[in-house]
Amino acid sequence: MRQIFLDTETTGLETRLGHRIIELACVEMVNRRLTRRHLHYYVNPDRDIDEGALAVHGISREFLADKPRFGEVANEFLDFIRGAELVIHNAAFDVGFLDNELKMLGLAPIETVCANVRDTLKMARELHPGKKNNLDALCERYGVNNSHRTLHGALLDAEILADVYVAMTRGQESLIMNLAPSQEPGMELTTSGTRKPIPVLRASETEVAAHAQVLAAIQKESKGKCLWLADETAT
Repeated sequence: MRQIFLDTETTGLETRLGHRIIELACVEMVNRRLTRRHLHYYVNPDRDIDEGALAVHGISREFLADKPRFGEVANEFLDFIRGAELVIHNAAFDVGFLDNELKMLGLAPIETVCANVRDTLKMARELHPGKKNNLDALCERYGVNNSHRTLHGALLDAEILADVYVAMTRGQESLIMNLAPSQEPGMELTTSGTRKPIPVLRASETEVAAHAQVLAAIQKESKGKCLWLADETAT
């Protein structure tokens, strides 16, 4: 499975007030392993940045003055995420901003490009109801090192989210068990690669007698309707 861990930073909290994306980061994972492929942009929003947002991420308008507009990186971004599952913490926020940027360019919503969107905030709330489930709290809960996270940054947060997601979902991969290519049920391999039957432990005479007594009691209580006894008689 190909997954993209995504995060954004913005000029403020609401697109309806004209706020824009100023940083976008994507980190690729395939079959629960990071591939070291990532995409990262700072984006010129052509507007001021709210003081509250600046205090969170520390990205100034002056720093962004020579950076590309979203429209200049949109196609490369869409190609990178195409067909993958997006994993986002508080997905509604980031997807809302991405869809707003795409709409301004006359492009289709993000869900038409990716396979689906997974919200790790929703997952965390289901796993840990009533507890703090922001990224810092999850790092502490799952033992993920975030000591280098002094300010929010899209690339760093996407990388941390990937580590948190793997910790949150650890063990799920063991729910699906596959036999070795040449192995059949009821057989195991020796060190030489040859098959040997798994030993079958048969009931002792005492256990057989005890079993018969139980069936007889059931037959009596059910007035001759013991299904197990009927099956044994038929065989």
